[in-house]
Amino acid sequence: MNTQLHRGAFACAMSLLLITGMAATSCAARVASKLVGQKGDANQTHALKELAPLYAQPKFIAPGPAFDAKKVMAGKSIYRIAGPNSNPWYQQGFNGMKSAAEKVGYPFSACSNEGQLSQYQQCMAEGIKQKATLIDLFAGPNPNDLALEITAAKAAGTLVAVSHNFCMDATVPNVSANFSVDFALAARLLADWVISKNETAHVLVLVSDEIPSTADMRAGITSEFKQFGGTAIQYSFVNVSIAQWGTGLKPAVEKAIAADPKLSYIICIYDSMSEFVVPAIAAAKMEGKVKVIGFNGTPFVLDMVRAGKVEMTVGECQEWTSYAISDAEMRLIGGMGAVKNMHIPFRIFDKSNAVEAGVPATYGKGYGGTFKADYAKLWGL
Repeated sequence: MNTQLHRGAFACAMSLLLITGMAATSCAARVASKLVGQKGDANQTHALKELAPLYAQPKFIAPGPAFDAKKVMAGKSIYRIAGPNSNPWYQQGFNGMKSAAEKVGYPFSACSNEGQLSQYQQCMAEGIKQKATLIDLFAGPNPNDLALEITAAKAAGTLVAVSHNFCMDATVPNVSANFSVDFALAARLLADWVISKNETAHVLVLVSDEIPSTADMRAGITSEFKQFGGTAIQYSFVNVSIAQWGTGLKPAVEKAIAADPKLSYIICIYDSMSEFVVPAIAAAKMEGKVKVIGFNGTPFVLDMVRAGKVEMTVGECQEWTSYAISDAEMRLIGGMGAVKNMHIPFRIFDKSNAVEAGVPATYGKGYGGTFKADYAKLWGL
């Protein structure tokens, strides 16, 4: 089903709330005939309603009042510990926070690693040695595994914040603040996409359980399918750690396809998984039959969307996220408390609008061009 039809079906479904009688019956029939070829009892009206606003470019929402960032950060610094440097998504996160730091004028550095706990421990020691004002644990390092190192950092007068790692309402032990995106929403949107496309879908959900945000993604997908997916949609989870993506994802997909000839969707909760999932589908000669969707909006995945190899990704602008985290951490350093909602937006990219992310796709494109200026104004620059 193409996007125009998808949106048309949404408009039709919504009109059921406003009309009655024969007109409502006719509209319902159109929705039923156009949404999918196979019918179940899923709530597609709900799914379409959730998805519809996410096609447009997002708008900036300030996470708090304006402040003098240069004054707050005078003599201060931030040290970042993230997931594997070999993953371009993490590198772009570094670039975004580095850009924000350069605009404000404070030192920002990061620790190279490949996602191993022993390396995270060494990185913590280095951050303390550098006398960083704040250490940012970004999208990977679990503070529950670094309790001793965090205690040492606090004793040295260093704040420790975790970002892009836990759900928004999580109480994270040991750290000064938890700065999160709405992982549960992203997960629900992935489930809603499947519901809107195929009420009898068989779904493989690929996860990496060592990342704390995965628990929220699992819960969001499960709750949405249970509440709105009806009785015909079948789904299962397979865990492959980030360190094993290169060797573990392909056989996991091949095994799932062999076990279930009716497999119709693979959800990559982190869309970089698609690098290994798409070739596995091709090798099984299931292109076009097994659809791939994911979350993050990684450029090479957006290129796959444009080429029709990935059906959809829920995009999160990594530059925007980096600026939002930088904003939140400066506020924490400045004694303004922990930001509860950074208002990091998502955008749905499918074949109809993936070109807006660039050809080839680039980080930060497709989300509107004002957020950097909006943050600069917020910071008094």
